[in-house]
Amino acid sequence: MTRRTTALSATVALAAALALTGCSSDADQPKLEVSGAFMPQPVMDMAGGFLTIKNDSGTADKLTSVTSPLSDDVQIHETKNQKMRQVTSFDIPANGELKLERGGNHIMFMALKNKPKQGDKVSIELHFEKADPIKVELPVEAATHNPQQH
Repeated sequence: MTRRTTALSATVALAAALALTGCSSDADQPKLEVSGAFMPQPVMDMAGGFLTIKNDSGTADKLTSVTSPLSDDVQIHETKNQKMRQVTSFDIPANGELKLERGGNHIMFMALKNKPKQGDKVSIELHFEKADPIKVELPVEAATHNPQQH
């Protein structure tokens, strides 16, 4: 009888431990919000995308990829010393923000399936290391559009 009780106690303890580790609180989840999103009207068969991701939580995250029906090859690029290069992720600091802007880090749409015109909207989905994906509509602006820097 003692073996059965010990085995039952071990099983209950293991189940409780697994239940606790499976319950991550929402406080651990990054709280991300996207603003200022736009795409300048493409003049070639590729385009840039720009936006700001604000993180209102104490948990850092990473932007790991972007997908869109506009292109099967959407990349994230950093700009350093006036040179662009593809990267695998961008950090989104806890209680901070990630700015993707002209002349800096940005989203790059390669081999566009069509060329959106000013006034159109382009759907994208942002993918993160921790947070759930976020769907965003990028309004297509004039090719020269550059929002005022604050």
